[in-house]
Amino acid sequence: MPVAVTVNHKTKPGLRDTVRATWESWMPAAVSANPGHLAYWYTFDRSDPQVIRAFQVYRDDAAAKAFLEHEAYAGYVAAVEHMLEGPPEVTMADVIWSKEMSHAGR
Repeated sequence: MPVAVTVNHKTKPGLRDTVRATWESWMPAAVSANPGHLAYWYTFDRSDPQVIRAFQVYRDDAAAKAFLEHEAYAGYVAAVEHMLEGPPEVTMADVIWSKEMSHAGR
């Protein structure tokens, strides 16, 4: 069953673009090369200039766990942790329905 993972970062004031630049140096290549990622969005919250959210969908629990332990993710978190108000908040959810899933096999 696909698994959705949301990672929320709250940056220190004025550092969201710096965190983004750091993310761009670590994560796009790792995500693109990962067959376990079915989808990935990196977003800026419109109402809070300190919040970044990454929404990801993985093939299954094992793929999600493996990527959250991947050296690129660990390196990124280590590189930005001093720019964040606290550790990233990570939530996981089972994907019950998606537009893409509803068209599978048609």
